[in-house]
Amino acid sequence: MKKNEYHISPQLQQCISAEQAFHYRIVPVSKIGDNLVLKTDSESLDALLTELSIVLDTEVTLELCEKDEMQQYLTTNYRQRTNTDVSQLGHTNDFLEKILLEAKAIGSSDIHFEPYEQKSRVRLRLDGKLLEYYSIPLKDYPTIVNKIKIRANLDISEKRLPQDGRITVKSYGAEFDIRVSSLPTLYGEKLVLRILNRDSGNIALESLGFNNKELKRFRENIKKPNGIILISGPTGSGKTTTLYATLKQLNDGATNILTIEDPIEYTLEGVNQVQLKENIGMDFASALRTFLRQDPDIIMVGEIRDVKTANMAIRAALTGHLVLSTIHTNSSWATISRLIDMGVPPFLIASTLNMSVAQRLVRKLCNQCKQREKVEKSLFPANFGMPKKLEHHYVAVGCHDCHHTGYQGRKAIYEILPVGKDLESSIKSNSLEIDGYFREHQIPTLKSNAIDLIQQGITSIEEVYALLST
Repeated sequence: MKKNEYHISPQLQQCISAEQAFHYRIVPVSKIGDNLVLKTDSESLDALLTELSIVLDTEVTLELCEKDEMQQYLTTNYRQRTNTDVSQLGHTNDFLEKILLEAKAIGSSDIHFEPYEQKSRVRLRLDGKLLEYYSIPLKDYPTIVNKIKIRANLDISEKRLPQDGRITVKSYGAEFDIRVSSLPTLYGEKLVLRILNRDSGNIALESLGFNNKELKRFRENIKKPNGIILISGPTGSGKTTTLYATLKQLNDGATNILTIEDPIEYTLEGVNQVQLKENIGMDFASALRTFLRQDPDIIMVGEIRDVKTANMAIRAALTGHLVLSTIHTNSSWATISRLIDMGVPPFLIASTLNMSVAQRLVRKLCNQCKQREKVEKSLFPANFGMPKKLEHHYVAVGCHDCHHTGYQGRKAIYEILPVGKDLESSIKSNSLEIDGYFREHQIPTLKSNAIDLIQQGITSIEEVYALLST
């Protein structure tokens, strides 16, 4: 049987829970009327049939299959809960509650509720990729949308404009926050729910993906008493996690740390965190203005979006504060260009910017099934060429351990550009051949770090192809 033949439809998947699938070693393969056909490798079919008829409250037909085949079905279609705090959750009859708790338990970052002409679906983002998990009958979709909007304090009568809200889930011992965003589409409202992690206990700079040299360089710059540190990258590249890990390192009890965020994704003990509220005038720039009167040592701004915020951050840095923030650019040097394009004077950037960091998240190959192959030029983008000294690479295969995706977990790759005296003068005159500067100072770029990960067998060419082609 081919690998994709083990996939079953989301409609069939949701006939049983992941716990039931692994506990009874069953997988639904078809449903005819009220009769659910399940594959199993159990040897006591009669006893299992009796129990399942009661548990599932429907007619059940069992088909026997080999143990290896059963394991492939299970690991391809279901994920066991990884969060121990949520692993003992009871069963709930509320479909929405079930989706929220399941997404949290298996480590999903976002939940997408999407309506279409013939069907509506729920997709979960796992390790950066979206997977369809549930199918919802079109007649039930508006009810679920309204339930979410009520819990997020949104206007259920407003279906023409986007809305944003927040939900706090407290159920079966689980407690976490969810940011809700609604968007009117052709066939109804699409909702995206971002699961926010309150627990910052496992965030540490050492575990993010820095190599030893980068970690040393990063730590040297965050120890400076004033200046700006900017972290750039696209949405979902782990910028906020890097900021929180930095704040955790700096939070020594002797400093006053203030943050303005949208949303507050982690809670940090001993850090004064403020939620952005633009509808009442509490934006990044106005919060920064107030922060300066709060005797801060370190200020974290969720994002620099405009020149007003950029100028306030520079003012804070000039008056003796360390400012940390994020910005949406593609490289560490593009951050400096972006600030100049915003209208920030180059001499102010040169005198306040300590370090510009660019980052990306890449999926790590599964160590159990990755396969070594010879490198060919055709595998790389035409504008990148064939890297020197790279003879072999590893490809994703897929096994039970990685749910047949070929990947397991993610890792950040960084490009760290410290702003020294020589770079300051180049920024002021806006004249710099940046590629030559990186080579001269032996600063690893995102691309060179990506090639290192390929060489070490940590990730695949396919995973970093888009990054190499830019």
